[in-house]
Amino acid sequence: MKFTDGFWLVRKGFKAYHPAEAYEVEEKDGSLTVFAPVKAVKSRGDTLNAPLLTITVSSPMSEVLKVRISHFDGLREKTPRFVLDGPGVADVKKPFRSVIQTEGQFASIMSGRLQARFTRGEGKWNLEFLGDGKRLTVSENKGMGYITGDDGSAFVHEQLSLDVGELIYGLGERFSPFVKNGQSVDMWNEDGGTASEQTYKNVPFYLTNRGYGVFVNNPGLVSFEAASEKVSRVQFSVKGESLEYFIFYGSNPKAILNAYTGLTGRAALPPAWSFGLWLTTSFTTSYDEKTCTGFIEGMAERGLPLSVFHFDCFWMKEFSWCDFLWDSRTFPDPKGMLSRLKARGLKICVWINPYIAQKSSLFTEGMEGGFLLKKKDGDVWQWDMWQAGMAIVDFTSKAACAWYASKLSALLDMGVDCFKTDFGERIPVDAAWSDGSDPERMHNFYPYLYNKTVFDLLRLRRGEGEAVLFARSAAAGCQKFPVHWGGDCNSTFPSMAESLRGGLSLGLSGFGFWSHDIGGFEGTPPADLFMRWIAFGLLSSHSRLHGSASYRVPWIYGDEAVDVLRHFTFLKLRLMPYIYAAAVEATLTGVPVMRAMLLEFPEDLTAAHLDRQYMLGPDLLVAPVFRGDGLADYYLPAGKWTHLTSGEKRTGPAWFRETYGTKSLPLFARQGALIPLGNRADTPSWDWCGLLTVEAFGFDDPEFDGPSIKTIWDEKGRMQGTVTVSREGGRLQSGITGALGTKSVTVAFIGVDGKSSAVAMAE
Repeated sequence: MKFTDGFWLVRKGFKAYHPAEAYEVEEKDGSLTVFAPVKAVKSRGDTLNAPLLTITVSSPMSEVLKVRISHFDGLREKTPRFVLDGPGVADVKKPFRSVIQTEGQFASIMSGRLQARFTRGEGKWNLEFLGDGKRLTVSENKGMGYITGDDGSAFVHEQLSLDVGELIYGLGERFSPFVKNGQSVDMWNEDGGTASEQTYKNVPFYLTNRGYGVFVNNPGLVSFEAASEKVSRVQFSVKGESLEYFIFYGSNPKAILNAYTGLTGRAALPPAWSFGLWLTTSFTTSYDEKTCTGFIEGMAERGLPLSVFHFDCFWMKEFSWCDFLWDSRTFPDPKGMLSRLKARGLKICVWINPYIAQKSSLFTEGMEGGFLLKKKDGDVWQWDMWQAGMAIVDFTSKAACAWYASKLSALLDMGVDCFKTDFGERIPVDAAWSDGSDPERMHNFYPYLYNKTVFDLLRLRRGEGEAVLFARSAAAGCQKFPVHWGGDCNSTFPSMAESLRGGLSLGLSGFGFWSHDIGGFEGTPPADLFMRWIAFGLLSSHSRLHGSASYRVPWIYGDEAVDVLRHFTFLKLRLMPYIYAAAVEATLTGVPVMRAMLLEFPEDLTAAHLDRQYMLGPDLLVAPVFRGDGLADYYLPAGKWTHLTSGEKRTGPAWFRETYGTKSLPLFARQGALIPLGNRADTPSWDWCGLLTVEAFGFDDPEFDGPSIKTIWDEKGRMQGTVTVSREGGRLQSGITGALGTKSVTVAFIGVDGKSSAVAMAE
């Protein structure tokens, strides 16, 4: 929200108060508190009739500082609050041990290498953040503010400075330009598709290319002015009497994500089978058991490995969503049908949402049980958007959570394996929650409770490591409940590109796993778009064929589309040992599987702006083709690169413009990459460590010695050992450790003697 009229003036209808000096400093319980009047105190009279802001800085974990700015402290603390239960704070019972100094020119608090430092002295105001003694950012004159409106409203804002060339990333899944400089961004979940500034997943966290990240600890409406209102600052503001934010320090963007997810939580590891190909009925198409079986048999007949079959909305009867009952007109024997499908080796997913239509058999039950969201007068909150007379499950009630989970549990008994947790964005602010939560804060936070309820049930019923969702809405912390997908995109090349931008921004907001609708959701894709989207989709963490009013089975789009889908499905399934290693890394560090280029190449000034390509894991560069004629523009950072499938060599840093056939795209392994490949291409989940080939790239360069080390994980996420490749005395050496020593592991040196290989021996 903007409060100023240009550089000099305050907007009409507002009054602004800013700290004038650090008047008094107090150290207590490991925190540093500064009392800041809004005018310099030159006499006793200056202490009267004006606000006094209280700024408290503490540390919840190493190299993380929490800043709280407050005006009035007498207000009841509003709920909900973000759940800060990440691995970095799990064992911390009190503030992290910090070093506080209150004497001399500065008052400071230090956590590890991160320091917050207030300037002291009459009429002086400055709050600096330093990493390793160097300035990261600063809240300077008129940066921190308390704003009052003529209508009685109040706001608190903070402005942190930006250096020359400093770039801003993150703020959730955003489809607007990848670099956020110059944008006004409001944290407010909306069901707005992928073609506007609205988004389903708002996360009040950003990081910059200068070694720090910022998380505003408020699930309500947080407004960001990212180098927009003040072009040399990022402003964030909230309505009310206080504002709390965290600063994370890291020597590179990966370290910042590690710290942020250490506070807010990291993703659970999805089961290996979820990384295979998903096929859905699409949304409003006509289908019954015969249709679905025909699709599945058609995939098998064409040699297209399928892992998950998904039933979208109309598995339930119209006007009855959600009653969690199969439409008997089209699915007269659902349990038998699921049994027959599972006998083919498939996992089953069904669509759900947290809304209960008035015609649903559950409406009266939910109303009488008190499980539905109410208006402030006690009536059930209802409207006709989406479903006629629909109500909303109140997940702030433990009883409502148990009731909702019991309905899903019956589906699990029937053979369902996972759920597509759709919707959760259209949450009203004129409602009364059972636990007294503030409606404005609950609007964005609702997806956390919704997805947690479903994920916890799956984890309980299916076991640790078997729970997986396909979720659309999200808030900070929802990364703990993977997987998330990009929502309703159009069947166009520009929409394919905007989907990727959204996924990369979400990855820079702490989410490790992300997917999208192959071919686009709205409309029917032309064959050239469908085939290019297949390549993008199968080189994403999760891969789903899904549409709205048209099917996505590939033979509709021609024989070539079938061949393309087979080619990239086989490729992904062979890459499972590599992709799953990246998945494990995401759960341990917060670094996503699909990575913006800046994560792997933080010093590359060109990589800082790239949003049409990404790294799949640490070593594979993927540049989707966004044109029907196959022309691709892509950038390779410094070093030597080898195309994964063709073996062609390229040297960076350089831009390339090349034409690719439908079974190819820019897909390059960086020098020193060790890419483990399984020996099967028919399933994502098998004992790939039993017969493994590790392709070593770049060792054909006699000046490259390595060493390169790759940790190998099995299909259950258990570490099996490492593979090491190096050059010693001019000779290539390979070795393995751990349980891999009992396996059949081959190291193939790509480009050396054509494509020679050597069997790695256990150390």
